[in-house]
Amino acid sequence: MRRRAFLAGSLAAGIRPARADTTPVDLALVLAVDVSRSIDETEAQLQREGYRAALTDARVVAAIKGGMLGAIAVAYVEWAGYTAQQLIIPWTRIASPDDAQAWSDQLGRSPRQSMSWTSLSGALLFSHNLLQDSPFEATRRVVDVSGDGANNNGPPAETERDKLVADGITINGLPIINPRLGWGMPPGESIEDYYRAAVIGGPGAFLIVAHNFEDFGDAIRRKLVQEIAAGPVTRSPA
Repeated sequence: MRRRAFLAGSLAAGIRPARADTTPVDLALVLAVDVSRSIDETEAQLQREGYRAALTDARVVAAIKGGMLGAIAVAYVEWAGYTAQQLIIPWTRIASPDDAQAWSDQLGRSPRQSMSWTSLSGALLFSHNLLQDSPFEATRRVVDVSGDGANNNGPPAETERDKLVADGITINGLPIINPRLGWGMPPGESIEDYYRAAVIGGPGAFLIVAHNFEDFGDAIRRKLVQEIAAGPVTRSPA
């Protein structure tokens, strides 16, 4: 039932599920991007352009080609409230500069809408379903989640985080410091502290902080290189 509901939601959003394929890849990566109301149009555009530039960066492409299989699969999701997620680009195999450029161009053409609330738990649940329905066999499965605020809708983020970790999935974080607000942060706690305690987890989990939205592009490039270049990890979850 969960799979049927997920596919129905994708079709309603105008997204075709990826074709059946068991092509192996080094990494199945969900890019889960915050588009809640705390992020204005300029900041949202900086995020998208950051991902477009990062995936086509020569250093990221080199990391992809340097893997054992020389390919990764990527799905791009924008999220807000607990039931507000959009699959913007479904699972796509990337193994060359041309693949990366085509993906970047598709993201540039995709419409965007702002949504209310901030539900990291909803984003993680949606990402978990995506990974379970991925048509690609992957050596590693990773959710790369970025945002500028704490969970304020749906179950606690830790609830879904722990389910993904138990399924062998790694969650890496890209917290964005938004000087305009401190959405949902307890007194004395930073967005970096929150992501470290409540969001990231699994083998080799890490976070890289974007100190502002202008810094986002560089932060996501460094994060992608580290995620893609990492080999299989068996140490204890973060």
